[in-house]
Amino acid sequence: MARTDLRNSSRYWRDPRVPGLSCLVADFTSHDYAPHSHEAFVVAMTEVGGAEFKSRGRNDEARTSTLLVFNPDEPHSGRMGWSERWRYRGLYLTPCAIEALNSALGLETTAYFCRNTFHDADLIEAFLELHRILDAGNDPFEERELLVRSFGTLIRRHASGKADLMLPRRDATKAARVREIMRERHAEELTLDELGAAVGLTAFQLIALFRRSTGLTPHAYLTQLRLKAAIACLGRGTSIAAAALDAGFYDQSALTRHFKRSYGITPLQWVRATAG
Repeated sequence: MARTDLRNSSRYWRDPRVPGLSCLVADFTSHDYAPHSHEAFVVAMTEVGGAEFKSRGRNDEARTSTLLVFNPDEPHSGRMGWSERWRYRGLYLTPCAIEALNSALGLETTAYFCRNTFHDADLIEAFLELHRILDAGNDPFEERELLVRSFGTLIRRHASGKADLMLPRRDATKAARVREIMRERHAEELTLDELGAAVGLTAFQLIALFRRSTGLTPHAYLTQLRLKAAIACLGRGTSIAAAALDAGFYDQSALTRHFKRSYGITPLQWVRATAG
């Protein structure tokens, strides 16, 4: 659903891969939000300018340095105020998405936040990256990893009562087992939940264990395995498109993007440089 006029534009969509999750990109120059609430848990990040809002009986501001968080059914209103423009991205988790997130985090109850604004630069960037990855919509494993990691970090740092998100101890055996599964099945559509269940961990715990034991996230490690597999295919004369699919990438463009990010050249440049 999209709405556009001479001054304001917004784009809102439901993510088909994450039931209950919706996303919004809005760019306003003249817009006021009347008092309202959402059944969803809301997180919003400002990219340009800012706005004023009222919640919990007090006035506050949305800025690029501020992460906005609203609990489900929490009334709030907003207006442009001091800024001539407000461009922001929002994430909305309805009850079914919250339930799935709680399961991935190993939480028995939904986290609650006693504030609406948090000055946390790296967390803001994490949510912006998550939103952009969801907008691109071509890597379900990365989307799931960023979703769990971003919301898990938000809850662990800022939720009321310091929600108990248990981080696993270093466990070389479990980490090695997950790496073995990835090596054997890198071309398949693996999921964080499946990999975590194989060693008795939640998705959030798996991400933490992987980063502590390898220095990489599960998605980054899996991407490296797939790149090596793609290079082996290319070396045997397989076409770039076929090599991408054989290695487990979504398509040729996904292989090219990760290949250039890791090696500084495209697969085509690699093929030409190694030919003859």
